[in-house]
Amino acid sequence: MADITKLAKFVDSLPMPPIAQAVGVRKKIPLYRIPMRPALAKVHRDLPATRFWSYSGSVPGPTIEVRRGEPVLVDWPNELPAKHMFAIDHNLMGAEASQPAVRTVVHLHGAKVPPHSDGYPENWYTAGHSAMYRYPNEQDATMLWYHDHAMGINRLNIMAGLFGLYIVRDAEEEALDLPGGKYEVPLVLCDRMFMPDGQLYYPVSEVEGAPWIPEFFGDAVLVNGKILPYLEVEARPYRFRVANVSNGRFYNLSLTNGDNFHQIATDQGLLSAPVKLDTVFLAPAERMDVVIDFSRAQGQEIVLRNGAVDILQFRVAKETAANAAKLAATLRHVRRIPESEAVRTRYLTLEENVDVLDAPMIHLLNGARWHDPVTEKPKLGTTEIWALINLTEDSHPIHIHLTRFQILDRRSFDDVEYLLHRRLRYTDEPAPPAAGETGWKDTVQAHPKMVTRIIVHFEGYSGRYVWHCHILEHEDNEMMRPYDVLE
Repeated sequence: MADITKLAKFVDSLPMPPIAQAVGVRKKIPLYRIPMRPALAKVHRDLPATRFWSYSGSVPGPTIEVRRGEPVLVDWPNELPAKHMFAIDHNLMGAEASQPAVRTVVHLHGAKVPPHSDGYPENWYTAGHSAMYRYPNEQDATMLWYHDHAMGINRLNIMAGLFGLYIVRDAEEEALDLPGGKYEVPLVLCDRMFMPDGQLYYPVSEVEGAPWIPEFFGDAVLVNGKILPYLEVEARPYRFRVANVSNGRFYNLSLTNGDNFHQIATDQGLLSAPVKLDTVFLAPAERMDVVIDFSRAQGQEIVLRNGAVDILQFRVAKETAANAAKLAATLRHVRRIPESEAVRTRYLTLEENVDVLDAPMIHLLNGARWHDPVTEKPKLGTTEIWALINLTEDSHPIHIHLTRFQILDRRSFDDVEYLLHRRLRYTDEPAPPAAGETGWKDTVQAHPKMVTRIIVHFEGYSGRYVWHCHILEHEDNEMMRPYDVLE
């Protein structure tokens, strides 16, 4: 393995993902064409170029920028090779040896889209084929992200590099005069492992014929596709759009000079007011917008760390920058959904099971496998409470397609009593969400031995969608379920 600790720090500048450009118009709707194809990229000055799978030749893929209420069409051609770069576990759902090794389908994470454009995991296609998706963009300004969602090999395809950002803008957000242009910077975080020749390494289990591993944690953190980059900044506020696109790693970010972050947005857009944070904690698939003010840090070199590990250096200019607009005390109105609006509460377990002694563990939602009958069938236009009962030792980031939701509370319970008698006995009082979680979400951290309650309004479209854990190794091993939104 490449020894990441021996790499020189802060010798590469932070790259910015390219902005996608429309290639035409179809029925007055802008059309984008973003092919999936192999690409070479340098992740560090001192490592050979790495082979990735990419969207349009870049990792991350090009950022698609749209406006609220203005639909776009995206054509997603598959131009990948026939052989996968990683070992496929044919024991997993949808990854049987009878299936093509390389299959893709694109999901726009956090988007309110009709089911035929959602990237349903079984709607994959192979090289030489494509899918045209329509994204209505009928939602608040926010940063989404797109990524592969092919059944049984999703973790491998994203590991190979198939992810990118999607930003929805609107006039309401623009009226706040937040840092924009070159002062609005994406930070796409993911961890990887590399061989000495610079190529990606994804480990396999010690079980013969079953290479699946329960989680992946790499020793190198990439920011916008670079290891340990630097960014030159002016002595003024910047808006950073942070996305965790890792398979399984949670990030705990801080600044070495002790300065604070001011969180202004979460997965689904602006909070009601900025929240002052010492650290930024992000689960896989979560996003967060933060403002960092470098105004009093002229000439300093400040490092963004994940725990005790350096990942990005800010080089602050010595000169005082021109005055920038102050951060507004109020950002937007976020209506809290009262529990009284819910037509039902669903109690849904998060489980880890072993079918056969010495067999690999499987991860389940409510005790069911992917191909079991659909049990969650909310009605379009109604509101439900989903109580996620975590019986495992892991925190699981749970994502529900189509919807946005709000976190109600988390509460510890006696897991032994639940396992023995299927009875919930709470062991403390409910804890409300943290201030930075009080906005609209599409991914929630469900902590171990706790019941996490979210309130969900099902709006937009009827049809079949999915909900799943966004630790990708879990998702690929049964921790994903279809659900139907009924008319």
